[in-house]
Amino acid sequence: MKFYIYTLGCKVNTYESNVMKDNLINNGYIEASEDDADIYIINTCTVTNTSDNKSLKTIRRVINNHPNSITVALGCMTQVNYKLLDGINVSIILGNSGKSRIVEYIEEFKKTKKPINLVEDIMDKGFEDMCLNNFNKTRAFVKIEDGCENYCSYCIIPFARGKVRSKDPKIVIDEITNLVNDGHKEIVLTGIHTGHYGADLKDYSFSKLLKEIENIKGLKRLRISSIEITELDDEFMDVLKNSKILVDHMHIPLQSGSNEILKLMNRKYDKEYFIKRIEKIRSIRPDISITTDIIVGFPGESDELFNETIDTVNKIKFSKIHVFPFSLRRGTKAEELSNYVDDVTKKKRVKILIDLSKKLEIEYFSKFISKTVEFLPEIYKDGYITGHTGNYLQIKSIGSVKDLNILKKVKIEKLEYPYLIGK
Repeated sequence: MKFYIYTLGCKVNTYESNVMKDNLINNGYIEASEDDADIYIINTCTVTNTSDNKSLKTIRRVINNHPNSITVALGCMTQVNYKLLDGINVSIILGNSGKSRIVEYIEEFKKTKKPINLVEDIMDKGFEDMCLNNFNKTRAFVKIEDGCENYCSYCIIPFARGKVRSKDPKIVIDEITNLVNDGHKEIVLTGIHTGHYGADLKDYSFSKLLKEIENIKGLKRLRISSIEITELDDEFMDVLKNSKILVDHMHIPLQSGSNEILKLMNRKYDKEYFIKRIEKIRSIRPDISITTDIIVGFPGESDELFNETIDTVNKIKFSKIHVFPFSLRRGTKAEELSNYVDDVTKKKRVKILIDLSKKLEIEYFSKFISKTVEFLPEIYKDGYITGHTGNYLQIKSIGSVKDLNILKKVKIEKLEYPYLIGK
């Protein structure tokens, strides 16, 4: 039978979808095009109301277009809102547990033809081991952690993913070793709260894992998908200083540059702490690229407080900002707040920050004109190769298919946004 997987949301979902794909292929199933499958798997997202709506729309569209197919809905939306699927003819409904047993559930449905609904309480679940065997040869994502216990007032994810739980360090090392031996040059560590890895393990930490990964022969680059500023302790700074493979790029969510809003968000730092930690990072890695997430229009965010965020961003000088308008999630603490910001104002603030992000990005890119950098070609098209440096500059250069997945040095000649042109 042939299958197709829709993946919505974060890099953790991408990893889990690839694990499911691996399992299906290894059991004789065939990956097909979107219009030619017998089984459709929708890996849902619930981080915003828009995510819920997109997930639900995808499920309905699949059922309408392929009424005789086996339809599987799983992931974050189904974990917290599976009742949205009442009355919709979904074959198999899972939450955020059981993804590694996808073949087993499909086989059961094929035999019985009876709908399966196995959304379980996620709060006290252990880590569900998944290992990835196949990926594109450029970079591979490795999920090392699941769950979050920060309970930011705007966020539904702790309810969708449960408590922090870590993959066994030996399994992590084995998985990365196998991927490197299979030709991968770059590994991206990912999780729901990646930097909190090891919190549930005895005498172990995220930094200890990084030190172990450092010893894997053949690994050229190690990237962290995202990490909280509060997890960048002295032990981590020591790793950053001495690592030969940890790249010059870190994604560190700020969420707001206003202390008043940060407190309402239940974030665990103030802007002064954030700025000092960034200064420490840059004292170790002066040219590091630091990207971030910011939510605009949080309840109570006045023009004055939004301008405070703008001021904080200009002080830090991120190299890119991912901007999100606030979206109320039912069941979170933000539901109890007042002074909601209207949609028109949120839209204006989003545009202001996106424009500022582009300005800062160009400013950061421009520092590398006339410098020699090393990049990993990922795509070949029309006589050009494109790929990323360790600090995530997007490089374009004349090349061939033979150059793909081989680290190349280029001298940057000019900026043609969003590319730096190298020779």
